[in-house]
Amino acid sequence: MRRCLVIQHEPNGPAGLAGERLVHHGYELHVIQVMDTVGVGHSEVLFPDPTEFDFVLSLGSVQGVYDREAIGSWIDRELDCLRAAHRHGVPILGLCFGGQALSAALGGTVEKAPGHEVGWIELETLAPEIIVPGPWFAWHVDRFTVPPGAIELARTELCPHAFRHGRSVGLQFHPEADEVIVKDWVACCDDDYFAAHGVVRDDLCGGPQRHADAREAFFGIIDWMVDDLAGS
Repeated sequence: MRRCLVIQHEPNGPAGLAGERLVHHGYELHVIQVMDTVGVGHSEVLFPDPTEFDFVLSLGSVQGVYDREAIGSWIDRELDCLRAAHRHGVPILGLCFGGQALSAALGGTVEKAPGHEVGWIELETLAPEIIVPGPWFAWHVDRFTVPPGAIELARTELCPHAFRHGRSVGLQFHPEADEVIVKDWVACCDDDYFAAHGVVRDDLCGGPQRHADAREAFFGIIDWMVDDLAGS
C-alpha cells in the first residue's frame, strides 16, 4: 500500500475530501498533528523523512507562514520537509496554508493580502482541464506568489490560486473542506468576525449541491495528480 504523509496543522483542519480520495486510490494516511490547539503554534513536532512516503499533503492553518513569532520554529522544519519531498520527486499537494508553505519552500513569497476571500469564489482558470472555475470554497487573508519555475494554473484578481512545479501542486482555496468541516469553521467565528469581513454567515455553508459539485471537481484534481503526476 502506498503511504501519504498528512501534515495537519490545526486540530479542526483535517484532510477531509483529499484524504477520502487518496484512500480511494490506495494510499494509507499517516497524519502528524502540528498544533494541539487552534492557532497555537509552538509545537516541537518532528517531521519525518518525506522520502519514506509516496505523497505529501499539507493542510490549512489560521496562521501565516511568515509569522514565525506566532507559529514557532516548526515552520522551518516543515519547509525543509517540503523541499526534500520536492527534490526527490515525491508528489506534494498544499492546500491554503499548505499551498503558501509549498510556495515559500520552492522560492516563492507569502504576504498579507490587500484583501480577503472568505466564501465561495470563481477562479480564472488557466488549465480548465484540471481546475474548473468553481465555485470553490476559500478562507484566507494571505497570498502566495508562484515560485520560480512553476506554472500558474488558476487565479483571482486578489492572488494566484494554483500552481504546479514538477510533481508539486499548491492551491490557495480549500477544496478539501466538505460541508461538515465548513460548518465547524463557521461555528468557530462570531457575528462580529463575519460583519468585519462583509460575509453573510449562512452563505458560507453553501448547501448540498454546491458541495457535491465541488467534491467531484476536487476529486478530478486528485485523480490527475495520482494518475499523471505520481506515476510520471
